[in-house]
Amino acid sequence: MGILRKLGATVTAVAFVGVGALTAGTTAQAAPQVAPKTSVAVAQKAVAKTKYIGRYHLDPRCMKGRVMCINKKTRKLVYLVNGKQVYVLDARFGGSKTPTRNGAFKVTRKSKNHVSTLYKSKMPYAMFFSGGQAVHYSSDFKARGYNGSSHGCVNIRDKAKLAKIFGQVKVGDKVVVYAG
Repeated sequence: MGILRKLGATVTAVAFVGVGALTAGTTAQAAPQVAPKTSVAVAQKAVAKTKYIGRYHLDPRCMKGRVMCINKKTRKLVYLVNGKQVYVLDARFGGSKTPTRNGAFKVTRKSKNHVSTLYKSKMPYAMFFSGGQAVHYSSDFKARGYNGSSHGCVNIRDKAKLAKIFGQVKVGDKVVVYAG
């Protein structure tokens, strides 16, 4: 318990995030014994490993089945099959007034040559997952890069790779969107 007193309640709380909810008042009594060579950096690294997996900071919910794992922070869509990376694509998201929703969803329908009825814009290889929000190719994203946004959809720059994913994804497959 000497190491806990040296680190202080604040640092201890940071080191044990994810292990359990500890309050500042009960940290010293409730925390398990820590080996004297354990540092705060090692503890923080361990916490980071429990939250996200691998180079693209994959959410643990992406590890089973066919999943489009979409990380807003890395701006990547990683298509996985049983935890194995198949494709990685650049992704762009909704703006501040029309944000892309976070959460775990399922593909509800697919439309190879979809045109938005609301915005009259082409949405090739659309895979809908949350109401009108879909993963789809965007010629605007290809032309302008990240200098723009969608109306809530996940825009993809690479049409050829998205076409391959479209051919493999089935209605009911998982879509995980998060701000990792």
